[in-house]
Amino acid sequence: MITIEEHKDLRPLTTFGVPANARYFCRISSLTALEHLIQHPIYLNNTRFILGGGSNVLFTHDYNGLIIQNLLKGITIRYESDDLIELEVMAGEVWHDLVMHCVHHNWGGIENLSLIPGTVGAAPIQNIGAYGVEVKEVIKSVTGINLETGLLRTFLNHECEFNYRDSIFKSKLKENFFISSVTLTLSKKTHRINTSYGAIHDVLKQQHITTPSIQQVSDAVIQIRRSKLPDPTVLGNAGSFFKNPTIPLAHYQKLQKSFPEIPGYTSVNQEVKVPAGWLIEQCGWKGKRVGNVGVHTQQALVLVNYSNGSGAEIFSLASQIILSVKEKFDITLICEVNIK
Repeated sequence: MITIEEHKDLRPLTTFGVPANARYFCRISSLTALEHLIQHPIYLNNTRFILGGGSNVLFTHDYNGLIIQNLLKGITIRYESDDLIELEVMAGEVWHDLVMHCVHHNWGGIENLSLIPGTVGAAPIQNIGAYGVEVKEVIKSVTGINLETGLLRTFLNHECEFNYRDSIFKSKLKENFFISSVTLTLSKKTHRINTSYGAIHDVLKQQHITTPSIQQVSDAVIQIRRSKLPDPTVLGNAGSFFKNPTIPLAHYQKLQKSFPEIPGYTSVNQEVKVPAGWLIEQCGWKGKRVGNVGVHTQQALVLVNYSNGSGAEIFSLASQIILSVKEKFDITLICEVNIK
């Protein structure tokens, strides 16, 4: 049995907290419920959007279709040896709760991804990453239902087409694949501790920790994120709004002549990844407020909703930032947040 609500207020269901309504809304807490939904006339006759934790979406207007909220829950051990463990995690689980669960059991691999908002189902779509780690490194497979055919399918890691903040679920299968679970392979003994990201190294050094546990790495990440990023329950935001752009080496070298201090990190194919936050800050946007919205004072990558801002206002601000970065650096920023 499923319940479809009409004219659903989406404000409390997204971390931006902007006013928006969905024409139709349905919560899915079992695959049986999803099977019933995809046969329903409202499903068949409307556009649809899958909503997880609402931490990576900006509604710029009411959604004149069906919002499907993924609330599938559960964590199951699928395989375990002395050295590793495989967990199948249902897509509606809160990502940070999963990280804390794994850290508590000393299962390593996702501790650097502590405090990232959202649900487990969103993790492979975005190929979430932070502090030197991407979730693709621990994903064994992703299972879900093709919303066009109704068929269940499992994608192995190499079939997910993972890239920087991208995957097959965000491109070819965008809004046509309902992720039901993600299977992760985590370490139990010999953990690959990653403290290469400067901020983590600095925090651990201040604490005189030279051989950190995964718990200590997680604690350091949480400390860093809380010091730099606003709490969405206090100040509406969706974390990093833009991707870090990758540009040709020749373009980067040309920019170095005018901006000798421009940071850059060598990527594949002789390309250089440039921090979007630095570009935005150089254009004078960091800490700037425009009406009810603005750019966070501590992190230029984060756009915030100060007081009753609309999605249209936030999108307008993002567009202005993109234009100014393009004019100053000839670099086109791409939104990481899903704009609806």
